[in-house]
Amino acid sequence: MKMLINVPETVVADALRGMAAAHPELNVDVDNRVVVRRDAPVAGKVGLVSGGGSGHEPLHGGFVGPGMLSAACPGEVFTSPVPDQMVRAAAAVDSGAGVLFIVKNYTGDVLNFDMAAELAEDEGVQIGKVLVNDDVAVTDSLFTAGRRGTGATLFVEKMAGAAAEEGQPLERVEAIGRRVNGSSRSFGVALSAVTTPAKGSPTFDLPPGELELGIGIHGEPGRERRAMMTSHEIADFAVNAVLDDLRPSGPVIALVNGMGGTPLLELYGFNAEVQRVLGERGVAVARTLVGNYVTSLDMAGCSVTLCQVDEELLRLWDAPVETAALRWGR
Repeated sequence: MKMLINVPETVVADALRGMAAAHPELNVDVDNRVVVRRDAPVAGKVGLVSGGGSGHEPLHGGFVGPGMLSAACPGEVFTSPVPDQMVRAAAAVDSGAGVLFIVKNYTGDVLNFDMAAELAEDEGVQIGKVLVNDDVAVTDSLFTAGRRGTGATLFVEKMAGAAAEEGQPLERVEAIGRRVNGSSRSFGVALSAVTTPAKGSPTFDLPPGELELGIGIHGEPGRERRAMMTSHEIADFAVNAVLDDLRPSGPVIALVNGMGGTPLLELYGFNAEVQRVLGERGVAVARTLVGNYVTSLDMAGCSVTLCQVDEELLRLWDAPVETAALRWGR
């Protein structure tokens, strides 16, 4: 498998050096693996810290900036960051108003963020936490107890980030993040296996002509494997799986997300099918975002995330944001 890297051992550090060169508005600590918005801490503002294994770019470092995260902690590929990273990030962004940890529901992330919260609180930093567990495909997986955290992470980071930017207190920012997570559901599909730099070959066997329905962002198995389906058929399966669980009673924001190896041409075509299913089910779509936002290295595939919104959440979604991977309104 050909990969645009030097050696597997330096993939994350090399990426962080490149990020620092491209984005002078960020403070990128390559040695300690922390990405911080340059103006942090902002007086009177709640800090937002998230993180996880590398390989899901632009999640999370690409979402650091005004209107979204204050800092991100990248781990090794598909490996949780360590508590020291999170404590360092919390200290860097705490203005005295507290820090919110946004954690995807994977066992390593949960354990390490919990430990970091205790350490940070021992140092006088008030910590809140939102656990993202939006994936409806499976209840338990190789990486987690309970539902996995996937595309709703972007929704939580964006809307909680907007609330923090407004100067809302930690308790309120945390409540908004939890409400966004509770209002969101996701379902992913793999058309190919994922290749990690360390292995250099696909991490699981997905024969030509087959796909995996309900895949996780690390390549965890989903609900079932089937012969290749059309975009029309995949949208029927994925969107209905989300809607049958979410059962929205109001408008939604739709995220049609690529897993890293699917061209935008195909993602926009898939979005047309997603919108068709939503229309057939009578679900109003307030906003749509299409692109590669929560990826799995080179995996071909897609995911659908829907978040039911009210007037407040839609206002927070539309609020200005300026990060490497998401920006509007500024």
